[in-house]
Amino acid sequence: MAVNCGAIASELLSSQLFGHERGSFTGALQAHAGFFEQAQGGTLFLDEITEMSPTLQVYLLRILESRSVTRIGGSREVPVDVRVVAATNRDPRQAVSAGNLRSDLYYRLMEFPLPVPALDGHREDIPVLVQYFLDRLNERYRTHRSFSAAAMRQFMTRPWPGNVRELRHVVQRAYILANGETIEAQPEAPVASTSDSDGSIRFHVGMTFDDVEREMLLKTLSFHGNNKRQTARALGITAKTIYNRLLRYRELGLISDDQIGDPEMGDTSE
Repeated sequence: MAVNCGAIASELLSSQLFGHERGSFTGALQAHAGFFEQAQGGTLFLDEITEMSPTLQVYLLRILESRSVTRIGGSREVPVDVRVVAATNRDPRQAVSAGNLRSDLYYRLMEFPLPVPALDGHREDIPVLVQYFLDRLNERYRTHRSFSAAAMRQFMTRPWPGNVRELRHVVQRAYILANGETIEAQPEAPVASTSDSDGSIRFHVGMTFDDVEREMLLKTLSFHGNNKRQTARALGITAKTIYNRLLRYRELGLISDDQIGDPEMGDTSE
């Protein structure tokens, strides 16, 4: 079972992870087994663990220690035999210092750390990954396309701030733009700006939700003079969420350090 802790609202994540009993809250028309119970005897993958609220982190730590889960609104403890794998795109120790990850949960999860290097650190895997993504496209659309030697050299030499996910998108874009069975080298496409000087934002078909969110956030920040509090009010989110997103964009190489600003969440000029 896999769950993205940053993609589910906190109030829903607890129900999804731990389950709930019938009538435990408005809309709970029947009992629900959470991911821990559903993953019984297998593995539960918690992606973006640092996006989980501190309250849920406390409950998660208790489950890891007791190996049992109590559904929301319930009183019966259900034993669970589940391997838990957690991941984050941040440095876990920095997440602890920033208050995004509880130190006790950090040490519990660090029983067996598995550091994943950036794609630049294992470039020998790029041809294998490129071929894998291309094979999937060929299978889906019943084609027999291949990359030229020049295109493969380009894959091997260009920087990859977005890692494997960015590599997949580039392969897909090259496949779509190809005119024949052999896909030639493509000019490196910078991230296209989707914003206008009049304060509006233009989106186009093919943009991912991550792209839309990033453009919306960065343009709104710029509109409010990089004031995170005003931007948070305009977008209906918290200033801390904005700061966390900016840290993620920096790690992906999409923004510079000076765009992050003050961790106190206010205007960088304050």
